[in-house]
Formats: sequence, structure tokens, C-alpha cells
Amino acid sequence: MQIIPAIDLLDGQCVRLHQGDYSQVTRFSDDPVAQALSWQQQGATRLHLVDLDGARTGLPVNDAAVKAITAALAIPVQLGGGVRTAERAEDLLAFGLDRVILGTVALEQPELVQELAARHPGRIVVGIDAKQGKVATRGWIEESLTDATDLARRFSGSGIAAIISTDIATDGTLAGPNLAALRAMAEASRVPVIASGGIGNLEHLLSLLALEPLGVTGVIVGRALYDGRVELAEALRAVGEGRLQDVSDPPASAGIA
Repeated sequence: MQIIPAIDLLDGQCVRLHQGDYSQVTRFSDDPVAQALSWQQQGATRLHLVDLDGARTGLPVNDAAVKAITAALAIPVQLGGGVRTAERAEDLLAFGLDRVILGTVALEQPELVQELAARHPGRIVVGIDAKQGKVATRGWIEESLTDATDLARRFSGSGIAAIISTDIATDGTLAGPNLAALRAMAEASRVPVIASGGIGNLEHLLSLLALEPLGVTGVIVGRALYDGRVELAEALRAVGEGRLQDVSDPPASAGIA
């Protein structure tokens, strides 16, 4: 079970939203590179970036921060938010990102996701954000009539690297993951599932281990790390994932492990 710290970028700053609400913003740092380096030094083996401006507007407001992070880190970095064209995905991969995450376009243009997955094996991830079981898009602003599990099933044989399953109702609440929804997602697809949303303590992380045999292979953690409710090194030891990084190693220019 891979524990993946999250950095959500809004106007170049590290923030967290409550249940995806842009009017409920908590700002944690104005130096995302320093924050990224801190997670690496504490033992993270992968970093998750969310471009909130991109998700909401489709504009590349945070590209300078993304480039700086990927240049500074030796661990792989993935990003989602506003990746809605092949050109945008290609640009982000050229920045040195290990993976790009496609959300809205996965619902609206699934064939584009499949084309990119074939062109970039192991580097394309589908983000499925669900509210009451239905897929939400465009920064969670728009809701569809598509079941999240149906969308997961559609990409089962597509060659994507993973599905990130986010339960909007629990995201940012620290109340615990939606285990039933995660189980349904894992059972719907042969693709590895990464859990996102609701982690508030170490027990929540450990509860996910029961789903690992079904294909839940990772978990993204945000607010609980920033609030100090979860200590990253302790969590890594508890789930047996990763090793402390040798921070004396020079960063890989591509940001790819």
C-alpha cells in the first residue's frame, strides 16, 4: 500500500479544499517546492499534485510551480487537474512528470485516454471523482448521470496505470475513507485503484489494507498530514511501504523513478 502525500495548488500556493468547495480554502504554504521536498525527506515514494486552477478553468496557472517541483525531486510526481487535451498531457509529461491524471476527459472523451495510454504505457491515470456514486467533472462543479463503477469498468482493459477514486463527500473531512465505494471500484475494474478522500488518522490508513487484495494499491493523503494527525514516516512504517529517501542523492532531472 503506497502512501502518497498530496499538494493541491491554487494560485501557486499549497491549499486544501473542503469537499471540493473553492469557497472553503485552507492555505498551508506559499512554497510548494519546499513542501514537496519535505515530503520526500520524510520518506514519500511518490507525490501527488492537483492543479486546482486547471481543474476549475482549464488554464495552466501553476505550471511554473509544477516544473520547479519535478526538477527538485528525485521521486516520481503525478498531476491531475485540467488535463483535457492530448497536447496538455504531452506538455505535462515533458515537464518531467511521471504520470498525468485525466478526469473530465475520461468521461467525455474516453477514446483519447486510451490513445494516450497506448502512447505512454504506465504514465496515464484516470481520476474518477464521485458524489453519491455519480461521476463529477470540471473541478467537481458539474455532476453527471454516469455511475463511477461503470466508468471504471470502461477502462478495465485500456492499459492505464491506475484509477484514482475520490469520494467527494469525504474529501477534506478527515472522517475516514468510503470503504464500500472503494471496494465497488476495485471489483469493477482490473486496474489498480488508488484511494483518495477522508483519511484522518493512522487507523483509517490501516483499514484500507483489507482492500489491498482486491487491487487498492495506494492512498492519497492531504489534510491529515498538514494538520499533523498523520505522521508520514510512522504511517509508512505501519503499512510497510517505502524507505526513507537518501536526501544526499541528486534529484533526477526527469522526476521519474
